[in-house]
Amino acid sequence: MQFKTLAIPGPVLIQPKMIGDARGFFMEAFKDGWFRENVADVTFVQDNQSLSRETGTIRGLHYQTEPFAQGKLVRCLKGAIFDVAVDIRPDSPSFGQWIGETLTAAGAEQLWVPAGFAHGFCTLEPDTEVFYKVTCPYSAPHDAGIAFDDPDISINWPTDIATAILSAKDKIQPPLSSLKS
Repeated sequence: MQFKTLAIPGPVLIQPKMIGDARGFFMEAFKDGWFRENVADVTFVQDNQSLSRETGTIRGLHYQTEPFAQGKLVRCLKGAIFDVAVDIRPDSPSFGQWIGETLTAAGAEQLWVPAGFAHGFCTLEPDTEVFYKVTCPYSAPHDAGIAFDDPDISINWPTDIATAILSAKDKIQPPLSSLKS
């Protein structure tokens, strides 16, 4: 596996090694010891998977508050996504900044999104499936979010945000400025 640090400290892009032949390929998608040594010393406690039927579906920006803040290791099992992490650590010099990476099933890329970041993605193909490991279980009382289209963040989503497909919850998330109060 190879990894690349990104413009904001914390998130890491991971590229597993794919060994291919006429039958297809094999890869080690996750190795606990390697991950702890090279990316983050965390324990994953839950695996989640989502299916988004339509291209241009945006899920996010989501996070959980303490003591249930989650780190996420995200990968695309089918299709492709534009995956986004927004720094929401209050004392971070990169607070409110974002990074975005394209993750595809064919490329097997993974994005580590540590606790202290809001996470979201936009589907680039129909019937896209996303799988992610998390470091804390889901907790409804700690579930939170930020508006995907907050102008203070200015994410360059690869879809027309006026026609993006969103959940009812994601249509009414508060702005980033609500975190500072």
